[in-house]
Parts: sequence; C-alpha cells; structure tokens
Amino acid sequence: MQTATDASPILSPEVSEPQVVQAPHGRTWALLALGMGGVGIGTGEFAPMGLLPQIADGVDVSITTGGHAISAYALGVVVGAPLIAVLAAGVRRRLLLTILMVTFALGNVMSALAPEYGSLLLARFVAGLPHGAYFGIASLVAASLVPAERRTWAVGQVLLGLSIANLVLVPAITLLGQQLSWRYAFGIVAGIGVVASLLVLRFVPDVPVQRGASMLRELGALKRPQVLLTLAMGAIGFGGMFGVYSYVAPTFTERGGMREGLVPLILVIWGLGMVIGNIYVTRLVDRWPTASLFGLLASFAVFLSLFALVSRSPVLAAIVVFFIGLGVAFAPALQTRLMDVAGDAQALAATLNHSAFNIANALGAWIGGVAYDSTGSWAAPAIAGVGLSLGGLVLAAITVGLARRQELAPAT
Repeated sequence: MQTATDASPILSPEVSEPQVVQAPHGRTWALLALGMGGVGIGTGEFAPMGLLPQIADGVDVSITTGGHAISAYALGVVVGAPLIAVLAAGVRRRLLLTILMVTFALGNVMSALAPEYGSLLLARFVAGLPHGAYFGIASLVAASLVPAERRTWAVGQVLLGLSIANLVLVPAITLLGQQLSWRYAFGIVAGIGVVASLLVLRFVPDVPVQRGASMLRELGALKRPQVLLTLAMGAIGFGGMFGVYSYVAPTFTERGGMREGLVPLILVIWGLGMVIGNIYVTRLVDRWPTASLFGLLASFAVFLSLFALVSRSPVLAAIVVFFIGLGVAFAPALQTRLMDVAGDAQALAATLNHSAFNIANALGAWIGGVAYDSTGSWAAPAIAGVGLSLGGLVLAAITVGLARRQELAPAT
C-alpha cells in the first residue's frame, strides 16, 4: 500500500481506469515513432541557437535582432499549444499528430527558404506552433500504450527524443550549418519532421479521442486549481535549470577558464544526463509519483547550489551538470500528474505543460541574466535558479496539500 506521501494525485471523478491500447506493430515501434517527432522538434528548437551569427548574417540583421527568431519560435509554442488542443479537441490522435509533424516540417522548409528577416520570423513562429501540442498529445498516446503504473516511463520515451537531439543531432547539425549554410540545417530538420510523420502514420495506433470531447470541455481544464497549480510548479520550478543552461558557455569559459572549443563536450555531458533521466529516473517517478516531485525539485536546488560553488573547476562543474541533466525526469513527472488531475480535459492540460516549460525557459534565462548583471558573477544565475527551485517546492507543497484536503473532505 502506498503511503500518503507517495500516493498518486487524486483522479478526477470523470476519469476511469484506462484500458491499455494495443499497437498493431508493437509498443516499441509506436514509442519509437512518437520519440522521432521529439528528436525533430528538439533539434529544430535548439540548433538555431548555435547558428545565430550565421542566421543573422544571412538575413542581414544584427545578432541581437536575429535572436528574435528564437523568441518567435517560443511564442509559437506558447500560443499553439492551447489553441490547437482546443480547436482540435475532436480530431483522432494519430491524424492530429501527423498534421502537427507536417506543419512542423513546413515551418522549417519556410525557414530554410526565408529570403529576409520578416519572413524568417513568420517561419519560426509557424515551426513553433505544433511543438507543445505534439508533445502533449504524443504523451497521452504513449501513456495509453502501457499500464497505469508505467505511464511516466512511457511519457519519458517521447521526451527522450529531446534529450537525444541535444546529445547528438544539435551539435552535429550546428557544425554542418557552420561549415555549409544555416539553411541546410533547417532543411535537415524539415526532413526529420517528414520521416517522423510517416512513422506516426505507420506505427502509432489510431487512438480515438475521449467520448464527448469538445472545445468547451477542454477549456474546463482552466477551471481546475490542481491543473493551474501543477503548471505553475513547472513554469517556476524548472526555471532554475534553464537559467544555468542558458549561460553554461560563459560560466565554463569565463568563470571556469575552460577553452571555448570544449563547451560542446559539456553539452554532451548534460545531454547524457537527460537521456539517463528519461530512461531510468522516470521509473522511480512511476513508483513514487508525488514524492518524486519533491525529490526532483529538491535535487535541482542542491545541484544548482553545488554548481555555483564548484563552477571555477570545469571538471567538478561538468560532474554536477550531469546530475542536473538527470532532473529532466521532472517533465514527464508533471505530465503524468496533469493526466491525473485534468479530468476530461486531457488534451489542453497535457499541451499546456509544454507552454509552461517554455515559460520556465524564458523566466530562467531572464532571471539568470538579471542576476549576472547585478553581481558580475557567472555563479549568480545558478544561485538565482536555486530560488526558482525552492519556489517550485513551495508550489508543490501547496498543490499536494490542497489535494489531500480534497481527498479527506466529506462528500456533499
């Protein structure tokens, strides 16, 4: 029997125990197809950051102005996730996932062919629109393929694509784009999107939407305090990790004295931690779902503190970076909690999770930048990140406390 601390979040009364969906070609191939979409999206999101000087030069703008193309993508994610979830509430899952990947590929084709700055901004916005909706819907499909006690692991397999992208493809495509042209990089990402859409059509089962799914019912997720608190936990608690990730290069080179050419190695170490976190730490989350939320947020606070302390030593800092990367399991942990508390508004809640993570990305980078500007120390972003992690812990305590009160409240 689970203890009160480790009990799963309360299932809403509208949600019954789900039946496991059988994939016609096997669960492994279905999860691989879903994960390939994550590989494409992860590569398309992060590779442009390493090619920003070349992209800015290609459309004849400054580097800081060119950075708005990255912001345009993030804006597409934040806008597209809830909008698509609501408008496509009645669309069968496999068809919707295919449309989303085709749209992603189209946005990257537009990016590769963009003749000037304005068209590039539009292209990046279009490429970002399917991001959150894809991961949200793909996570729901992945969870439906396994028993309830393995849902976080299954969701982790979808998000594993992001980790693999950061570990392998982002460095490789960045190098290719630097040597040839940034336009080739976007073209390759578009190709991955096409391959992913074909794999989804071939191997993902045709999961129907919930009975009675509608725009109005999906919007009902926004009335649920547990949904909103869980999203806030992700937007704030995950911000600390992004604060360090955003400034990892100058921290290692300027504070740690490491050669700039070794920075990709640090990113590989971080990506390796992310891969292991998605494969193995998610299994612990399945076993102790609620306790794991507290544990992961606490680990962020601990390892971000350690990073600030040891960041003058590249070797010690690299070891800590690996452990920070393990915390990526926080993403599927929140995803499965949202499945438990969203009731009959599963699609909107699942997709909003990725809007929350993009807010965490922006919040962590902004607060980390403010911390550095205020102190002149590259240890400051990590210290600021500790504060965000502790803020996430407070929200976790409030969220679980309210759930316990609801569970213990007498029926009316």
